Amino acid sequence: MRKLALSDEILLSIEKPARYIGNEVNAVDKSGSPDLENMIRFCMCFPDVYEIGMSHLGIQILYDMFNQRDDIWCERVYSPWPDLDKIMREQNIPLFALESQDPVKNFDFLGITIQYEMCYTNILQILDLSGIPMQASDRTEDDPIVIGGGPCAYNPEPLAQFFDLFYIGEGETVYFDLMDAYKENKANGGSREDFLRKAAQIPGIYVPSLYQVSYHEDGTIAAFQPIEEGIPERIEKQVVMNVTDTYYPKAPVVPFIKATQDRVVLEIQRGCIRGCRFCQAGMLYRPTRERDVEFLKNKAVEMLDATGHEEISLSSLSSSDYSRLPELVNFLMDECGRRGVNISLPSLRIDAFSLDVMKKVQDIRKSSLTFAPEAGSQRLRDVINKGLTEEVILEGAGKAFEGGWSKVKLYFMLGLPTETEEDMKGIAHLCEKIAKRYYEIPKEQRHGKCQITASTSFFVPKPFTPFQWAPMCREEEFLDRARVVREEIHAQLNQKSIKYNWHEADVTVLEGILARGDRKVGDAILKAYEKGALFDSWSESFHPEIWKEAFAETGIDTDFYTIRERSDDEVFPWDFIDIGVSKAFLLREWKRAHEEKVTPNCRMKCSGCGAGTYKGGVCVESKG
Repeated sequence: MRKLALSDEILLSIEKPARYIGNEVNAVDKSGSPDLENMIRFCMCFPDVYEIGMSHLGIQILYDMFNQRDDIWCERVYSPWPDLDKIMREQNIPLFALESQDPVKNFDFLGITIQYEMCYTNILQILDLSGIPMQASDRTEDDPIVIGGGPCAYNPEPLAQFFDLFYIGEGETVYFDLMDAYKENKANGGSREDFLRKAAQIPGIYVPSLYQVSYHEDGTIAAFQPIEEGIPERIEKQVVMNVTDTYYPKAPVVPFIKATQDRVVLEIQRGCIRGCRFCQAGMLYRPTRERDVEFLKNKAVEMLDATGHEEISLSSLSSSDYSRLPELVNFLMDECGRRGVNISLPSLRIDAFSLDVMKKVQDIRKSSLTFAPEAGSQRLRDVINKGLTEEVILEGAGKAFEGGWSKVKLYFMLGLPTETEEDMKGIAHLCEKIAKRYYEIPKEQRHGKCQITASTSFFVPKPFTPFQWAPMCREEEFLDRARVVREEIHAQLNQKSIKYNWHEADVTVLEGILARGDRKVGDAILKAYEKGALFDSWSESFHPEIWKEAFAETGIDTDFYTIRERSDDEVFPWDFIDIGVSKAFLLREWKRAHEEKVTPNCRMKCSGCGAGTYKGGVCVESKG
């Protein structure tokens, strides 16, 4: 009989106890293995609530990959919701992994995926509840090695004091080298420090304690360097160049309760050819690499068989750019039609093929079509290199309306570099043109009233984008811009058909500080956590006043990280990481943005970003 870490009494007193009991379909249990004592115990963490963590493909891939090895048992842990958090603190219950229900502190490794800046205080919750010292410098031989990975690890500096090491790049590459180094070090009687030094020699592994930062008087970075000989000065992103012949789960873990994305996820490619200047993922995951269509067909069947999910989703930054999309979609429509499984097709451009497919796989009456123009005017779309004209947007909307759709979602950003009031008002004008296009359809062919939902997020200049030099707006400036859009929408003829939402400005400003911060920001994160900051990505849990106090008490000038425009030659906190895309290219794109020049996508013309050094993917397609 499996022993649970929580008593029945506790489980009955909290919301959704299934978050904490493990034993789900396809979960891996190696507790009966005769060699358990000699296994590497690895606990994989997503620092948010179970339903969100269970929707993350990256953890499913690594979980499957690790557990294929007989000498590793990989388990999972997520952030306890505040109701259980309170009980665990009151009753001194240590945080535990789902599969074995063993305390996380007893594991060899705790691997934390860092997907979003607003989860930083949840990382400290995980360490705190586990009884692992929050500061890496306070850990002993008895504590797990704490690893960070994921998109936010590309600027690891705000979190540097809390992690033993960071994994820079895609998990399928050097993780096993790291595990082998750990086993070897242990067999030789090596210490924690010995292992960290060995780890630092593995490409893609960054050990913050082995580097030091010095600053100019104005607070900018003067130098970033290793503290001893033999430690690499730059960390190179690790990339899987053959995304077909690599790890991908056959049987993903199926939760007992509904996850945020309760479906089979089929990752069709990595990277994006488009080069939008605000988009971090588009730069980090270069070069674009496609999975073989036969591999995808086989995986789709395997995963549907193994999970019983009633939906399959194609995952990609821009699905329409996958060269074998029609063949794959036609196969899935046959396969899923036979099984009664829905197909979800996010990230599609609205063209004739996409509309035809969506008509076959969606209930048009209920579904809405999504466009992401990002900016209201053509001028600003050229600045951000969106590569989308108003003509294409209106033509796509027109085709959709003629095909039976009446609901459209539009996503925009406010606060982009060079934005003017005219650009802001352009959001309302574009919505109006789309609504007008709907009412041009004869009345008898329409499906009720047109519903256009325009949503604006606020711009954050992320590391490794051409806009990393850009200043951000202050909180009140963001809200003023949203007000301009709202008032202009209310002035439109079809205003009743247009609904407008905007993101929280205070959350965006904090995201900007954490995304662009250096090591000095770490103390403020710790102070905010100590003051009660937790689940900051959840509106109801976010308390901006806590963060303002934390920044004030740790002497952080938030304007330094947000509203300041960077000089061309400033050393950024993340400059020691080599993502393949050169800083010279990013700077060139920053200048082109100010010239309102569009850079063609990777398939039209190579723009010499540097990712060609990986010698694969879209960079070699034309030569292959």
